[in-house]
Amino acid sequence: QVQPKESGGGLVQAGGSLMLSCAASGRTTIVYAMAWFRRAPGKDREFVAAITSSGSATVYADSVKGRFTISRDNNENTAYLQMDSLKPEDTAVYYCNARTFAHTYWGQGTLVTVSS
Repeated sequence: QVQPKESGGGLVQAGGSLMLSCAASGRTTIVYAMAWFRRAPGKDREFVAAITSSGSATVYADSVKGRFTISRDNNENTAYLQMDSLKPEDTAVYYCNARTFAHTYWGQGTLVTVSS
């Protein structure tokens, strides 16, 4: 099993920045990709960004492209989400997942609130 754990959420003003971290523990050698999703109040969960195990490939939702950057440190088994130019509509619980070929493991989420 793999256990992702998010941190770094908080309250920030519009236009500000936050960096989220997702530390994975357990059988991290079988993780081939990590991703961030979010769920805004009253909305469905949506994809934000993903990165492969090598970090060579990334993909972003159109809504965050150019503002968010996903990265990972394999020595620390940690993925990061640098969020810049935050908007009130970015307010959500942000979830990290770690993907293996057999299963996708989810963290508990971290709340990001962007005030206008």
